[in-house]
Amino acid sequence: MNNANLVELISPQAIQKRIQEIADQLNTEYADKEVVCVCVLKGAFCFFSDVVRRLTMRPMLDFIRLSSYGNSTSTSGKILFSKDLEIDITDKHVLIFEDIVDSGRSMEFLMAVLQKRGPASVRICSLLDKAERREVEVEVHYSGFSLKEGFVVGYGLDYAERYRELPGVYEIVE
Repeated sequence: MNNANLVELISPQAIQKRIQEIADQLNTEYADKEVVCVCVLKGAFCFFSDVVRRLTMRPMLDFIRLSSYGNSTSTSGKILFSKDLEIDITDKHVLIFEDIVDSGRSMEFLMAVLQKRGPASVRICSLLDKAERREVEVEVHYSGFSLKEGFVVGYGLDYAERYRELPGVYEIVE
């Protein structure tokens, strides 16, 4: 896959424009609330970083690590939970930042885990949403872009730990 052809689907400029729109919406909706922004590592780190730098409600930041892909282009169906939150989310509004919601299984799992901890609310903010590929009911409350198909990389998303550094989102075409 090192010699894969990459086709740009979403430009860096389009990503930054949409991030500002999402940040503006979050700033309005969570203006006077206690918020914990949770980055799902590793894929969401670029998206998370760019959004939280535009937030004005002074959120707390934390990180969690889930994996369901490994070195494959499709989900294994098995969710690995290797890093937990360090902040108590009881009675706080939790915003989960994810790179892509596809089957919905990872987010269903994470939402269930976090709901048991007594937050005021839990919402998902995802750069990419592949709603047509859902295997379980999961709502993406704040979505950057909708995609139908294709395996994508860039802007934090990877294939076997490669391509995360790309400034836009690209489809791998072999």
